[in-house]
Amino acid sequence: MALCGGVGAMALPSELIVHIFSFLSDRDKLRASAVCSRWRECLFYPALWSELKLRVGGGGGSGGSGSDETARLEFLMRKFGSFVRELQLELAPVEGYLSPLSHPHHHDPSSGRTMDPPPGPDSSDPQLSERWRNAMATYLEQVLCVLSSIRNNRNLQKLSLYGDTCVLQEEGLLDSSYLRQIHQGDKKIKEVQQLFMELLSNTRQLRWLSCSFMLGLVTPCSLACLSNPSAGTLQHLSLLDHQLAPLISPSEMDRLSNLHSLALDFSDLTSELCGLLASPRRVPLHRLSLLLNGAALEFKPLEGTATEDDWKALVRVSANLRVYIMALEVDSSELLRVLKPSLPLERLHLDSYSTLVTDATLELISQQYNKTLTHFLLLRDDADFPDLTVNRNEDPLVLLAWRCTQLAVLVIHGYTVWSHNLVAISRLRGSSLRVLAVSEESIDFDPDQSVYMEGDPVHNLVKEVSLGLGRVWHPCLDSNLVLSEPTQHFHRELHAFSTGM
Repeated sequence: MALCGGVGAMALPSELIVHIFSFLSDRDKLRASAVCSRWRECLFYPALWSELKLRVGGGGGSGGSGSDETARLEFLMRKFGSFVRELQLELAPVEGYLSPLSHPHHHDPSSGRTMDPPPGPDSSDPQLSERWRNAMATYLEQVLCVLSSIRNNRNLQKLSLYGDTCVLQEEGLLDSSYLRQIHQGDKKIKEVQQLFMELLSNTRQLRWLSCSFMLGLVTPCSLACLSNPSAGTLQHLSLLDHQLAPLISPSEMDRLSNLHSLALDFSDLTSELCGLLASPRRVPLHRLSLLLNGAALEFKPLEGTATEDDWKALVRVSANLRVYIMALEVDSSELLRVLKPSLPLERLHLDSYSTLVTDATLELISQQYNKTLTHFLLLRDDADFPDLTVNRNEDPLVLLAWRCTQLAVLVIHGYTVWSHNLVAISRLRGSSLRVLAVSEESIDFDPDQSVYMEGDPVHNLVKEVSLGLGRVWHPCLDSNLVLSEPTQHFHRELHAFSTGM
């Protein structure tokens, strides 16, 4: 097609060019905008950018330094921040876990993963300390950039913010003294908080608000600034942080009477808050996601959290309620305290580094939630693989697969799973078990099997499990496919869970 003399693609009406460009991905739109000024003008038409999903930093393959990432973010927010309707943003100010530096590993209690020492300002290594300050400064600059661009956006309907910032924290808590190590750190944090409150006061039709591990962003006073129109339209609220104080008060929760889904730290779900959610004046709650962080229990104890009677009252009002719990480095005794019989548990993710889940805990889970549990993840990131099987004929994971008739996802790493028990699980659940992910390191073979079975045991296992599931199955050869950063996994999973996916 000719492109000159007023004939061809350049002669098409702008509305038609915009419609054609609407089929491109965001990345391709940005690339196409460099072709010519006409395309650039059409590609920055607001209708093409009603939804924006970004991940900034973290070595996600986009390349460039922190300043380059910030410049790109500034460009995008300057162009689209004032009119975008849905913004999903993940900020990762540190690429990886500072692995280029040779330091002994330690365990990060906020994430449950083995990583290099936290790059705090008091680090003995000046290079590490400097990288911490640079990462924290980059994070604050990027948050300020985003909030200053969207603070007057009255059409914003969905805001989802996630900070991949566990490496910036010491035991899950950001000490205010750390901020003094950054140029104007205290001032910038106050400005971030002020902009966020200004944004909430200016919204008029906010339906989704999610803030996960955004250091210094949300305070206990933030939601008091939410405009009355948005308080009436808000259907999902997610407030996850490692800070000490609860991020929402009962009075503010009372304003949000149309919530369909909610995500909180487990310690923030007090008996009083649960009682408010059970009020017949409210829209019934459909999804509740709770993060139980063992490292924070010393500062945020379980005393005063929802009781068995509170759960009963909530379920009476919200008959379709389903709950998703992630427990990070939580002792079995604490788990038994929170897993109430009336809790309608659908998804359970147990993730740890050193803490062991006992067979008694699995027994309780399989008995109490046999009608509701659909997703079960049992992960442990350590060198040894403990055996949960006290009696070879009564493996707790096999009993869980047998009792939990709705089980659709089972993921295991860090515990010994005997091959014959894996075959039993596949036969019990069959094709209804949509995901069976077990790391190869976790699988062990009964030495007696070689007596009555010929051939390679791994090949036989793959064959038998595949037959049981009715599809081709293989163990996970790379444990990193099973293990993910827990807080990031929880943030993404609760998004799917809250939307009913």
